[in-house]
Amino acid sequence: MALTFVGIDPNTGDGECPTVWVDKDADEIVIQGWKAGETMQAECLRTGAIPETEAVVRIPARMAPILREACDAIERTELR
Repeated sequence: MALTFVGIDPNTGDGECPTVWVDKDADEIVIQGWKAGETMQAECLRTGAIPETEAVVRIPARMAPILREACDAIERTELR
């Protein structure tokens, strides 16, 4: 695994906020976010089950440019 840092929440103060990386070896976007609360998880469960190996995380909309950058990086990797 070779994670490439893409970006962190621009409003972070202590560096422990939502973060995005790209794993080019696995062609994956890796996201650290806030844990979803019970209400949000219940809402997500309306769409289907959440397997034990998965989690619902939240990141602020202001991170959309960072997610776009991560998506672009993965698409470039897939084209190699």
